[in-house]
Amino acid sequence: MKTWKKALIGIGVALALGIIVAVTVYQSRKNLVTVQTGKAQKQSLASVVSASGEIKPKTYVNIGANAFGKIIKLHVKEGDRVRRGQLLAQLENVQSAADVNATRASLQAAETDSVAADAGMRTSMADLNRAKSDVARAKLDFDRAQGLFQDQLIAKQDYDAKKAAWESADAGLAQAQARLAQSKAQKDSSDKRITQNSANLTRVSDVLRKTTYEAPFDGVITNLPVREGETVVIGIQNSPGSTLMTIADMSVITSEVKVDETDIVNVQLGQSAEVTIDAIPHKIFHGKVTEIGNNAIVRSTGVATSQQSSTSQEAKDFKVVVTLLDPPPDLRPGLSSTAKITTATRDNVLSVPIQALTVRSKADLVPKDAGKGSVQAASPQTDAAKPKDEIQGVFVIRNKKAEFVPVETGINGTTDIEVTKGLQPAEEVITGSYKVLRTLKPGTTVKVDNSAPKKEEESN
Repeated sequence: MKTWKKALIGIGVALALGIIVAVTVYQSRKNLVTVQTGKAQKQSLASVVSASGEIKPKTYVNIGANAFGKIIKLHVKEGDRVRRGQLLAQLENVQSAADVNATRASLQAAETDSVAADAGMRTSMADLNRAKSDVARAKLDFDRAQGLFQDQLIAKQDYDAKKAAWESADAGLAQAQARLAQSKAQKDSSDKRITQNSANLTRVSDVLRKTTYEAPFDGVITNLPVREGETVVIGIQNSPGSTLMTIADMSVITSEVKVDETDIVNVQLGQSAEVTIDAIPHKIFHGKVTEIGNNAIVRSTGVATSQQSSTSQEAKDFKVVVTLLDPPPDLRPGLSSTAKITTATRDNVLSVPIQALTVRSKADLVPKDAGKGSVQAASPQTDAAKPKDEIQGVFVIRNKKAEFVPVETGINGTTDIEVTKGLQPAEEVITGSYKVLRTLKPGTTVKVDNSAPKKEEESN
């Protein structure tokens, strides 16, 4: 055989072998999926609920107008520290002071009338007693004269005189009794006038007192929206009254935040929190949860659901108050703040990255080859908890293939989640990419590539 023929045959054989190798490699790599992985490892986890709000003093009060009038004197300015009972503001009180003086004079006159009525009643009682004595004496004289007259020892004229004297004394008794009743009525009337004037004095004194404003407790004037000479009004049904000032007790400072309704079930009284304040960057303040609202607040309107006449499907929040344990002295109400509340902690627990957690339906977990490999069955509790027979789990790399393992989870950390059942420490779980985890099937051959993901994969 000629040399060129041998060369052609050798080239053909080499080409055929190359094609076979290429086809084999292509077929082996056609179902290969590149994934990123992480390790199931033991570590300490902390579940944190983050919420934003603002700094508020625990105790503060908006002092509103209790009367209509012009401000004639402001004794404080914004930022002043005040003591309990200190005079804050004075409204015009000419009319109310005159009403107090007039009512007090009327009360004094009524009290004088009461004294006079009491003296008149005592006089009437004395007259009544004298009238009774006169009646008794006249009755004895008449009885004696009647006996003598029957014995014809006195004249008829004397008898008639004694009888007339007795009847006159009896009439005087009735008159004295009437005068006593009249005196008692006058005394009762004067006492009622005293009561009436006392009530009027209480009313006008209250009106006068409402023109003067005193500090209800020790604190700081944090807001003073009015000036001397302005006229303030009291609130009516649908119109709020004028606010003179706000006093805050800055000894106890809180961060009042709004927690999402999905997280509020994990927040409990006494839990620790870290508070950051936008106006004081790079500094963390510690606090504790001291108050949890029981009524949901509609996020768009800020109105409690109990104050709405119709139901709403909008997102809702709950008010949570975190009391700062180490507040700085220069804090001001209204500063924006963020509270990170630690709702649970776990020490030395098995965990995996949160992004490794996925769900699959039972139909997705049936292997292509029923005779090879197996998928662990989820517990009845997991099946019942997931809609449409969905099972929660992670993909574990075993023999270079992705195997779905159902797991039960505990608390969520910042980047990891606790695994209470289903995994062993140091097992390699698939953490990405998100696109791969969404479509990955059990039994798929995988290739591990933990280098930085591509930008398009990140955007997906």
